[in-house]
Amino acid sequence: MSKKKRQLRFGLPKGSLQDATVEKLAKAGWNVRVSSRSYLPYVDDTDLEIRTIRAQEMSIYVERGYLDCGITGLDWIQENNSKVQEVGEFLFSKATRRPARWVLAVPEKSKIKSVKDLEGKLIATEVVGMTKRWLKKHGVKADVEFSWGATEVKAHELVDAIVEVTETGNSLRANNLRIVEELMSSTPRLIANKTSWKDGWKRDKIETMAMLLRGAIDAETKVGLKLNIQQDNLEKLLKNLPSLRNPTINQLAQDGWVAVDTVIDEHVVREIIPELKAAGAEGIVEYPLNKVVY
Repeated sequence: MSKKKRQLRFGLPKGSLQDATVEKLAKAGWNVRVSSRSYLPYVDDTDLEIRTIRAQEMSIYVERGYLDCGITGLDWIQENNSKVQEVGEFLFSKATRRPARWVLAVPEKSKIKSVKDLEGKLIATEVVGMTKRWLKKHGVKADVEFSWGATEVKAHELVDAIVEVTETGNSLRANNLRIVEELMSSTPRLIANKTSWKDGWKRDKIETMAMLLRGAIDAETKVGLKLNIQQDNLEKLLKNLPSLRNPTINQLAQDGWVAVDTVIDEHVVREIIPELKAAGAEGIVEYPLNKVVY
């Protein structure tokens, strides 16, 4: 009898991180299709099984071994006090490339100016454990209740303050709330079950996923650049344009000309192309990248 095929069970975060994770997995090489009717997404890799789990619960199921690995925020790992192996940090949010921040917020007219002013107050939040530990660290005694949602609305009528997650702060300002202090900054993490991490096959698979995901994310801020230039101008080009470090240089069929191929940060392209032209470059081609693996 043949041995049962080995599989890695991966947790896809359901919610705000789901679409971004599926997009990054596609760039990394895994085609994932999620159906609203099933928690078992399709993936074009027979070595992989995917389960959709809420980001808030992901670290719990990874720690218990129901999942070998998964993606969730550092905030939920800490909130659940989960003992898991952190494999990598991946900064990809649905709105910006900024980390998510858990902040203490109050109405604009509130007299609360610092954590010390929370003594005896009532706070609503989804991260009860994190908030209680933060208050204890500052020596403040306050009541903390779990919020099932619409936390920003509660700040004006039901509680004295809220601890809420934000990237830009726009939603808080739109609700006439003022940020008092930041509790923590959180980014998505690939985490693994500690027993799975000790398994050679599973660890190799997890590390491969981490490498290709990181390559896909790194590629988002970079572009490839090709150009032709006379050999006599090449040294000046490389000296004056440090962005072109370690480019690939190939001899062209036309005598005295070379082709330069390199990778640069996308935000400098608009400034660097005029400089390339001024240095004598021709046939400049900018192209997108899928992955950049260092």
